[in-house]
Parts: sequence; structure tokens; C-alpha cells
Amino acid sequence: MKTSLMMTAASAVMLVCVAGSALAQTPQPWMDKTKTADERAATAVAAMTEDEKLTLVMGYTNPDDLDKQPDSVVPAAIKADVDANDIRGSAGYVPGIARLGIPGQWQTDASMGVRTHGLHGFTALPSSLATAASFDPTVTYAGGVMIAHEARDSGFNTFLAGGANLDREPRNGRNFEYAGEDPWLAGQMAGNLIAGIQSTHMVSTMKHYAVNDQESQRTTVDVTISPEAMHQSDLLAFEFVNEVGHPGSVMCSYNLVNGRWACENEYLLQKVLKHDWGFKGYVMSDWGAVHSTVDAANYGLDQMTGFPCCGDGKAYFGAPLKAALADGDVSQKRLDDMATRILWPLFAEGVIDDPVKVAPIDFKADADVAQHAAEQSLTLLKNDGNLLPLSGVKSIAMIGGHADKGVLSGGGSSAVTPVGGNAVPDLDPKGWPGPVVYMPSSPVTELRADLPKARISYDSGTDIAAAAAAAAKAEVAIVFVTDWKGEGFDTTLDLKDNQDALVAAVVKANPKTIVVLETGGAVFMPWLKDVPAVLEAWYPGIRGGAAIARVLTGAVDPSGHSPISFPADTSQFAHADIQGFGHADGVPVHVTYDEGAAIGYKWYDVKGFTPMFAFGHGLSYTRFAVSDAKASVADDLITVSGTLANTGKVAGKGLVMAFVAPDNWQAAGWEAPKRLGGFSKLDLAPGAQKSFSLTVDPRLLATWEASDNSWHIKAGTYHVRLGQASDALPVTVDVTLTDKVWSAVHSQ
Repeated sequence: MKTSLMMTAASAVMLVCVAGSALAQTPQPWMDKTKTADERAATAVAAMTEDEKLTLVMGYTNPDDLDKQPDSVVPAAIKADVDANDIRGSAGYVPGIARLGIPGQWQTDASMGVRTHGLHGFTALPSSLATAASFDPTVTYAGGVMIAHEARDSGFNTFLAGGANLDREPRNGRNFEYAGEDPWLAGQMAGNLIAGIQSTHMVSTMKHYAVNDQESQRTTVDVTISPEAMHQSDLLAFEFVNEVGHPGSVMCSYNLVNGRWACENEYLLQKVLKHDWGFKGYVMSDWGAVHSTVDAANYGLDQMTGFPCCGDGKAYFGAPLKAALADGDVSQKRLDDMATRILWPLFAEGVIDDPVKVAPIDFKADADVAQHAAEQSLTLLKNDGNLLPLSGVKSIAMIGGHADKGVLSGGGSSAVTPVGGNAVPDLDPKGWPGPVVYMPSSPVTELRADLPKARISYDSGTDIAAAAAAAAKAEVAIVFVTDWKGEGFDTTLDLKDNQDALVAAVVKANPKTIVVLETGGAVFMPWLKDVPAVLEAWYPGIRGGAAIARVLTGAVDPSGHSPISFPADTSQFAHADIQGFGHADGVPVHVTYDEGAAIGYKWYDVKGFTPMFAFGHGLSYTRFAVSDAKASVADDLITVSGTLANTGKVAGKGLVMAFVAPDNWQAAGWEAPKRLGGFSKLDLAPGAQKSFSLTVDPRLLATWEASDNSWHIKAGTYHVRLGQASDALPVTVDVTLTDKVWSAVHSQ
């Protein structure tokens, strides 16, 4: 059995090299690089036996568990292949076809970095929700390139990233893995992460498709939502991700959608994804999300992955699929399509032509990428009296949040074991979806380095009276509060472990108190009115402590903007209760999304609610202003242009957000009064200005019509509103749109 990540990766690469050597002696047409990926995939499949095709459509995890399976379920040859080539601690492995030069698929989680179940240290990006706060697609693209290089250098060629489910339910335990509440934002940010990953000759995965918006009873919850609402919200986000990132794979989710399991949902997989959007890659299952053989295969699932992990432990592909083929319940044509779809991205993305090779990793350079991402993402929520940046401060009391050790990250399949190890080991829960991991980047250590003349103390915050006493002796107090989220569970938005009482006591002892939040999403802040400054750090990644210190001191101007709305209280939730919350998994529950496409800021607009912090909210140490705004219409596209100026005294990055609002949103058939149409982030020196130009995708102006599978823009006056947050849009220009209808089917 294998004990070393690098040794097992090397054996995997050796298999590819041996196959490549054989091919060099006998050239085969699918290795002709002058042919298209379509031609190469079709030719390779034509050369396969049925058993070889069946090998491609079944993936495995944990060789030790496979050994317990009878040979009738997992043939001995497959067990040997997995045992010899699986990278220990990886997400999974799909055997290749050595005689044809087709490599295995070595799969790794997830959007924040390479995960190997604690067996090896890698570079952790900030959470996807954090990088979405940067409102800068170049940040996620660079992050994708970085984590993909670490994956390739470790022997992986398939990345199970990135997530694009919308923040429909603020209490969802996996919101930190996703890119906010708006379809356009999620599409640009997650799409560019995937594009960055695949630029290195890997396959990346768009997930979790679709409407996977709660973790409570995630394997049994049945979601009811109208096709119109789904296309204008959750599906639109995935549609944009598909167009921006061109993922080679789509991972179908655990839940049911309108009565059908997502992994055998003909509407989602066959009609929308493959037919309407023209998706050419393959659909893989989430681990344990398959419930049938014939329906899954016939309705769009191309690869059952992660067996025997999770679910009911049954192998629905492999021997059962072979039997279904023999009985005629699944056609040979469908099996050929499944195999072709799996091979297509391996050719299209260069996985076969540029096989992975184990190589040294430049962890310092990669950490620099992660730190830059964090610095662009940290979001200043409040700064009364300009308490920040810290300047000339002589004494600081830093309190709570294990800030002397590191910064928090999220749990589950996206949890990266960092270079340097877990800074705060042995916290509960130790089992799945734990362990709780703190990145070894101490805000205390980093702030002491950045402010060498200041006297900086640290108190754990476990004794509230002692923490308050320490705060009273300092000029400024900084309280770090944490909220751990993870896969497989939802939470309330209340801070745990008496942290609200800690903040209240500290600010009472020292009115100059700053709160730094390390959270996977929105939290309630009952102390907000008393605290002058709040910095949302999200889960800031492997250099999070350094990024926090640099923003606190003003070495970096905060330029993050919240990709989600922060509800003021529970009365603002679209759903008072989460069905199945707090109960053991496996209870069938049902939820109806009556709010439809009115997610996040749209929901607040419809209801007239004032959130604690609005979508797009984010302060700076400087000021920005939009001028010379213009909007024009050509070929049913709105183009918005203007100038953004830095009117303050320090350099910073300003965000322009363009929202579109029909003169009568209900007559236009919209779900809410306004929609985000585009955004642009500009780096500006003090007093400098730059021009910007945005083109609004026509689907953001239209309604999706179920009657004829079309998009429809209603004629009328539309207001284009510009600013830096959904509740701060001081500039408006108007355009007139004519009636326009077009097919939702992409030209293929």
C-alpha cells in the first residue's frame, strides 16, 4: 500500500508514460493533434471495447473500501488499477485505457486549493465568497492558475472546482464555497476560476448543478421552483459560468429538483445543459448522488464518480450498466455518447497531450497569489470616525479568534490542509466535515511586524472580564470573531461561543474597538451600533493574517464589496425555517421557492427591507465618484460608459456597479425592481480618473418564457443606475428598449 502522495502521483504518471511510449511505436489517429477534439474523441471511442467504455464511466475513491467489494461489483483488475494509481487522500480516480494512451483521471477537491485529506500541505486561496468580494475576475483567474499548477505538480489532472450555487439561503453551510447572490457576479467570478484552472491543461468542474441551496437534508430535499424563476436565477448563473469558463465537466447535485433527482433530471441535464446550452463535456455525479442505472444513464449522467463513498453504497454503473446494455434498456449509442463526452475535454483542454508530471512547487510564489487575492477581497463594512487605518497608535489589545495563531477556513471537501499545517489543531468537530482548520498566518504576529513601535498585546477572549480589562488598558482594541461553516450542515446567523457578549464587553471597556469578522457568510451583529469599525475578512486563506494587518494599517486600501446582503434579523429571511434543519440526514423534506428569482438584493427590494449591509457595500480609505455617464443601445445591447475618479488622498481601487431598472418592473415581468447589469474595478491614484465601459448581457434585461423556450425583452424605458453598492446608486441615465424575443437555445 502507498504512503506517499508524491510516490503515488509518480506511479500514475509512469502509467501515462508507458502508454505514451507504446503509442510512439504505433501511431493512432486520436493522437493526431491536427484533428479537432471532437474528431479525436469520436475516433478513440470507435476503437474501444464495450468494457473499456464502461471503465471510463465509473470512478472510485478510497482503495481500502474497494477491497471490500466483491469482484462481481468491482473487477479485480479495476481494484488493482485503483490501488496502484490512486493518489492517497485524493477525491477520486477514474481508470484510463492504457492500450489507447488514455490517462486515468486523478481528481482533487476543490475551489480553494488542492485537498488530500490532511496528508499533504498546499496553498489555500481565500474562500470563493471572499474572492467574489473582490469584484475582480482577474483575481479568481490567477487563483485558478495557481491552484491548478499545484494540482498538476502533484499528479492531478481533474479539479472539482468551481461552485456557482447562489446565496439563496443565507444559512447554507456551503455559501463560502460559492460566489454570492447574483447570477452575473457568480458567472464572472466562478467562470474565471475555471478558465484559470483549465488554462494549465486540466479539466475543471462546474458544480453543484442545480438549485442546491441548502445543506440540511441535502441528499433528500426536493426543491420546487418554476422553470421561469430557475432560468432567471440559479440556471442563469450556471449558464454564465459555462460561457466564461467552458468547464470540461459538470457535477450534478444531491437534491431533487421538481420531483427528480438532479443526477437523473432529464430537464436539467439533457434539455437545458446539453441541448439548449450546447454543453459538450460530461456530467459527473457528486459522491453518492446516484440513485439508478437506467434513468441516470438515459437522462444525462455520463459518469458515476466516488464509488463506494456516500449514498447507499451501490454501484449503479459498472456491472449494472453492462446488464442494462445487454437488455437494451440503455443503448450502445448512449454509452458511446457518455464515453465521447468524457474524452472530449481531455483532448480539448490538453490533458492527454500534456500529461501531468510530478514537480517541485514554489509555495512562496503561490502564497503571494493567495495574499493578493485576500487583500483585494477584505471588505470594510463600517468605519465611523475614520478609526481605520491605524495611524500613530501606541497600544493595541488584540482579542479572540485564535488571532495569535492563524485565520479560520471552512470545512468539508473544500478544506485545504495548508503548508505549515493546521495552526489550531484538535478543535471539534474532529470528524467530518472537520477538522476545523486554521491557516498558519497570525494577525497578531503580522500586525506587530507592520507596527513595530506599537505595544500590542493578545488575549484569547475566553475570559470576557479579562479581555475587557485588557481592552481598557489599550488605545485601540481589535476583537476577532469567527463563524465556522462547512459541508453537510446549515447554521443560524448567530455567532457562537458567547462571542457577541465578548464584543459588547470589549467595546464598553474601550469605545475605540474594531471587530474583524472571519466568517463564511452573513452573521448577525447585535453590537453593531456601538462598534465604530468592522472589517469582514471572510475566510482569507493561507496569508490571511498578513492581508488583515496590511488593510488595518492602510498599507492596502480596502476594496472588497460584499457579494451578499447581510440580513438585519430573521424577519428578513425568505424562508423562516430550513426544512429538516438540525435533524439527522436522510429525512425526505420539501421546499418551495416562492421567492423565485428574487434572491438577495432583489428580495430586499421587493419586500422593501433594509438589510444590515447591502449587496455591494464596501468602504475605502479614499473616495470615488462617477461622472460623464452615458448609456446607448445597439442591437438590443445596452452599453454604459463614464468616468470614475479617485477624489480622495490615497490610492485605491474603485468599483463601478451598473444596475438596470425598468420604468415598471412588474409590467416588464421582472422578479424585482432592478438587476445587476455589470461591474468594473479600476485602480486609481489620488486625484486620478479612468474611463469605463460595460455591456449589459441581454438576458439580464429579459424574462425567460417557458411557452417557447425563449428570452423576451419588453419594450419601454429602462433606468441605468450607477454607483458602488445596490443601495448607493447616485447616477442614473435612461435608455429605451424595443420589444425583442430570441431562442434560449445556443447556436451549435
